[in-house]
Amino acid sequence: MSPVSRQVQLVARPSGEPRETDFRVVETAVPDLEPDQILVRNRWMSVDPYMRGRMNDAESYIPPFALDAPLDGGAVGRVVASTSERFAEGDTVLHGLGWRDVAVLDARGARAVDPDAAPEPAYLGILGMPGLTAYAGLLDVAGLQEGDVVFVSGAAGAVGSIAGQIAKLRGHRVIGSAGSAEKVAYLVGKLGFDAAFNYRDGDITALLAGAAPDGIDVYFDNVGAEHLEAAIACMNDHGRIAMCGAVAGYNSPDGTCAPRNLALAIGKRLTLRGFLVTDHGRRMRDYVQEMAAWLKDGRVAWRETVVDGLDAAPRAFIGLLRGENTGKMLVRLDAPEA
Repeated sequence: MSPVSRQVQLVARPSGEPRETDFRVVETAVPDLEPDQILVRNRWMSVDPYMRGRMNDAESYIPPFALDAPLDGGAVGRVVASTSERFAEGDTVLHGLGWRDVAVLDARGARAVDPDAAPEPAYLGILGMPGLTAYAGLLDVAGLQEGDVVFVSGAAGAVGSIAGQIAKLRGHRVIGSAGSAEKVAYLVGKLGFDAAFNYRDGDITALLAGAAPDGIDVYFDNVGAEHLEAAIACMNDHGRIAMCGAVAGYNSPDGTCAPRNLALAIGKRLTLRGFLVTDHGRRMRDYVQEMAAWLKDGRVAWRETVVDGLDAAPRAFIGLLRGENTGKMLVRLDAPEA
């Protein structure tokens, strides 16, 4: 009997916040392997904010998800069959066919990872795309300079929590925003941020100005909207903004009007630069080398929010957009033996 793959499909394009009824779990037969392919039993999968944009039928930097077809995204699993010389049964690999428990993919689309060097989910987080995003965004995009005061929004999330810690380890004053008192305490008490505030406590510009009375020089933007507006208002001359994400507007059918003060960027001579982590893959070796040393010395803290089971993946994704996670949001898969 052919093995079966359970996969999550998108059945409706969300209007506003996604609903669990926009998804369904189906079973499909796993095809026979062609030359240079592998069969992977996924153990962990990632849900990420950028996936919300792919659920819209709109032109973007990455094609939209197709309806009535499986979604995709980062996953870590074990090779259970191989027709490739690159991988053998039992190898642990990182690849892009998440949202399913069993995946068939070309071997060139996978990368071997060492589960003895770091836990498997770390390759979807601190040693993976979120970590590289934080590293490249600060160093290559924002051009971090000595003495910079750094503001990170969404600072308790997967990318923001790493960005803030990298800036601290490089000797900068770091301010973060988050959506609860518990997350604020985590930023200051565990991650070592110099200051943090709950953006639900009042006017974000006033909260940021209170935390950074001398202004900010770098803003790592994960949120957009009012956070971006506040950062522009509090920016020192020649400040730099690394525009990583704009999660505040992802569920808005009409987008968002903020920032209303963009004209300030002219007189302050600000740089606002959007970026994609895929443009910075060459930096992965440098990043992993530096981060591995910090992890070994216990100088970096990392937290994950784990939801169990493929059926719960839509709920995990919706929770991510609501800010229910601290650190990386992951789905742990208990896939059957293929």
